[in-house]
Amino acid sequence: MQSTNDDAAAAYTAHRGFLIGACLGGIHAGFSLYWAAGGTWLVWTLGSSLLETFRGKEWLLILVAIVKLVAALAPVLLARRGWPADPLTRGISWLGALVLVLWGGLNTIVGNLVLAGLIGDPSGYDLPGMIGHAYLWDPIFLAWGIALAFGLRATRKRSTTSLR
Repeated sequence: MQSTNDDAAAAYTAHRGFLIGACLGGIHAGFSLYWAAGGTWLVWTLGSSLLETFRGKEWLLILVAIVKLVAALAPVLLARRGWPADPLTRGISWLGALVLVLWGGLNTIVGNLVLAGLIGDPSGYDLPGMIGHAYLWDPIFLAWGIALAFGLRATRKRSTTSLR
């Protein structure tokens, strides 16, 4: 009976993790699409160098949005189908979770250290962009990666042999 309860709890945790991850990834994808269509709300949070990189090439943000959307939705859909092509699909998802946690976590930490004046030259960075990345975009990447990792851990296969 305990195994059934454990399985139900793991399924609930996995479902929540994948859905939260999909929502956070969807936020990133949605803003990329919005900016590709010419929207300007929160565009200042990207920083002037990133805006210059994409000036005149905003259509590339459609591709960025597609990649983000696939990365956000694939774990939900794959988990519902019992992880076809496992371990490949799970391995790719674990790699995605790792990249999101490292990218989001490190950039959040570094951004906050820069904003606190603990590292870097105070005049050597774009304040609006640093605020956007330290307080918004990179923490969302971090949370997305953590949610995905929780879902993946909850859906791992358990060994049927016991250690004696």
